[in-house]
Amino acid sequence: MTTHAAQPGNAERTVFLLAHTGRPAAIRSAELVVQGLLRNGLGVRVLAAEAQDLPLPPSVETVTDATPAAVDGCELLIVLGGDGTLLRGAEISRASGVPMLGVNLGRVGFLAEAERDDLDQVVERVVTRAYQVEERMTLDVVVRSNGDVVHTDWALNEAAVQKVSPERMLEVVLEIDGRPVTGFGCDGIVCATPTGSTAYAFSAGGPVVWPEVEALLMVPISAHALFAKPLVTSPTSVLAVEVQPHTPHGVLWCDGRRTVELPAGGRVEVRRGAVPVRLARLHRASFTDRLVAKFALPVQGWRGAPH
Repeated sequence: MTTHAAQPGNAERTVFLLAHTGRPAAIRSAELVVQGLLRNGLGVRVLAAEAQDLPLPPSVETVTDATPAAVDGCELLIVLGGDGTLLRGAEISRASGVPMLGVNLGRVGFLAEAERDDLDQVVERVVTRAYQVEERMTLDVVVRSNGDVVHTDWALNEAAVQKVSPERMLEVVLEIDGRPVTGFGCDGIVCATPTGSTAYAFSAGGPVVWPEVEALLMVPISAHALFAKPLVTSPTSVLAVEVQPHTPHGVLWCDGRRTVELPAGGRVEVRRGAVPVRLARLHRASFTDRLVAKFALPVQGWRGAPH
C-alpha cells in the first residue's frame, strides 16, 4: 500500500474521468468533479462520447476510445457510476496500471470508495494527493477444448461457468490443484476473488472474505448434490471446472461483462491473476464498517470489548 504525500496542484497533473452519462445524477456529479479539479489547476480528460452529454469547458481534453492508451500520463482514474461502470473502469485500470477511484452512484457499490454526497471530499483528496493505493487480486482464466487453449480472459470479481438452457442442468466436475473434488448437476459455478466475494459469489451463498485475505473461492449455484458447499482455497491453487461432454454446452462470464460459449466437454481453469487492479482509497475505515454500512446490518445493542 502506497501513501501519496500532499503536494500543491499544478497543470502538469491530469485525471481521467469515466462516468455513466446515461444517468442524470452522473452528469451532475461529473460536472461538479470537473469544475473542482480545474479550479485547483488539474487537467481533466474524458471520453469523447461522454463529453457530448456533459457541460464541459473547452480546457477538458477528450479521447475517442476507452483503451489503456487513453489514460497515458494520468495519475488517477475517477469513475462515477454503479457496479457496471466501476468494472468498466477496472478494465482500463488493470491494463494501464493507473489507480481507479470509484464514486458509487448505484446501489451497493463495494468497489467504490466514495458516495455521491462525498464529491467535495473526493476532489480535495485528489488535489492534495491524500489517498492510498492498494492492489486487489484478480483472476486469470483459461478455456480449453480437447487440451487446446481456445480462450483466455481475466476477472476482478469472478469467473462464472453457467448453463445456457434454463430447462437443463449443467453437469460439471470440480478440480482443485489437479485433483478431482466432486461432480454434480447445477446452474453454474462461480470462481471468485475476495473482492468478488460480495458480488455474484455472495448472491450464490458464498462466504464474505475480507479483501486483505489472499484466497480463491469456488461457489456452486443451485447444485443438485449433498456436498456442494462453497470452497475457499490457497491463492496459489488452480481451480478447474470441467463441463461433461454429454451435457448441454455452457457459457463463461467474466465479471458479468465478457462472455464466451464453452464447447461440449470444455474445461475452465482459474488461477490468481498476474496483474492486479489498483484501487485508490480515501478512508482507513475497516472492511467490517463498510460491510455494515453497505448492507445496513443491524448492530444495535453492540457494547464493544470491555475497557
